[in-house]
Amino acid sequence: MTLPEPLRQLFSWIESRHLYVDGKAGRIGFLFPEATQKAGWTESGRPGGTDISFFAEGNVNLKYWFGHERPDVLDRLCVFAKTGAEGSMAAFWLDEQGAQKIVHLGSGSGSIMACVLADSAIDFLRLLAIGYDEICWGEQFSGPPNTDPSLGFAVSPNDEFQQWVCSTFNVNIPHKGSDIVSHPDDMGTPGSLDPFNQWVQANTG
Repeated sequence: MTLPEPLRQLFSWIESRHLYVDGKAGRIGFLFPEATQKAGWTESGRPGGTDISFFAEGNVNLKYWFGHERPDVLDRLCVFAKTGAEGSMAAFWLDEQGAQKIVHLGSGSGSIMACVLADSAIDFLRLLAIGYDEICWGEQFSGPPNTDPSLGFAVSPNDEFQQWVCSTFNVNIPHKGSDIVSHPDDMGTPGSLDPFNQWVQANTG
């Protein structure tokens, strides 16, 4: 398992802008200044684009998620981010061919999405740059951010992060998450076409 170069560049970008806090568990990084986000937060919206935090967790707590401690399963994952306030996670995963992908592990108490988020680190950054409130809700990926009026909450884009992604990697930003996430399936989805979802179903409990 290796840290992809685009994510190493992301973490350098985060540190150069002091978008982090240091605690007993280590350093936690963000994409937008916490103080600015809190100051601009209202009942109807907030600034800052996608809310996500980065930290080096590894797989130490995944025994609770899978319901066992089999190293042949847990050693194929490395958690590196929290994708939702309810505890959902993003992790590196080695698939059956040994290719490293970025996957989502829903908390189970909120999001229950378990799927491949991106085949590459650059596509993961493009997904973050789209600007959903959180990337743990796969049902939102079929449309652009802020298109569901029933939510009554709009998230303004993180312009600086979007510009950095586009200029650093010479890519564009998709309009919707489904352009990157092919099968945002929930845990236990019958007949899921997502390889990580299939693997989870075969190795949970």
